[in-house]
Amino acid sequence: MRKKYIGSLFLLCAMLVFVSCNSEDNSSVFVDDGNLANLVANNQIEIDNVIACASGSDEDANQIIAYVYPREGVRDIRFYETENAEVDKDDYENYTQIDLPAEDFFNGYLKKFTRTTEEEKWIIISFFEGDVLQLSNPIRLKHKTIPTEFTDEVAIDSSVPSMPVFEWEDGAVEENAIYFQVVSTDEEDFLSGTYTFERNFQYYVLDNVVLNITTELPPALSAGVPYGFTLMGVSEDNWVNLFIQKSFIP
Repeated sequence: MRKKYIGSLFLLCAMLVFVSCNSEDNSSVFVDDGNLANLVANNQIEIDNVIACASGSDEDANQIIAYVYPREGVRDIRFYETENAEVDKDDYENYTQIDLPAEDFFNGYLKKFTRTTEEEKWIIISFFEGDVLQLSNPIRLKHKTIPTEFTDEVAIDSSVPSMPVFEWEDGAVEENAIYFQVVSTDEEDFLSGTYTFERNFQYYVLDNVVLNITTELPPALSAGVPYGFTLMGVSEDNWVNLFIQKSFIP
């Protein structure tokens, strides 16, 4: 009887240890609840290594479009937003994932998220690169207070057709910190993407380029062939004040 009792007691203790271990394991399991702070706490992160910005829409005053450059091999591109613009933009607890499709822009070289919201907010774009969670700087939505200005006003000097020069002026808002230029084919295939502090760019001369997302040497442009030029004037908080799009034939 004594041996049977000891055996039963041993079995009970073993079961309790097993249940206890399982409980501890379950408590450490990461549950992705859509909160950015939770995702950050459970991953190795790198900040300020996602190129992203946001603009308003020329079709809907309540619509914003966030743009991101997805480097080759990245995965799980996400859109996070705060409840409003008054919260602490640097506190990841304030950011919740919004399930939006990452749509192609320039046939997939860039991606974009389209979001309808009547309130200005902060947003962050994230993706995984390998096992590292990459985060953009906070982007301030200003579609109500500083609507994006859409225009086609850009001077294009095609005296050298293969290397045209683009020059532009600031629009109504003059707080642009940097300018992003894309030269594309008429079918919107990406040729080059560059950033300058100056309000001019020559294709494909990099003398005044401060950031370049062109991964391969682009072809020289051909005379008589239609192309596209896109420009974004971006403020320090990554809001697009000026958006220029123009077709041209060098």
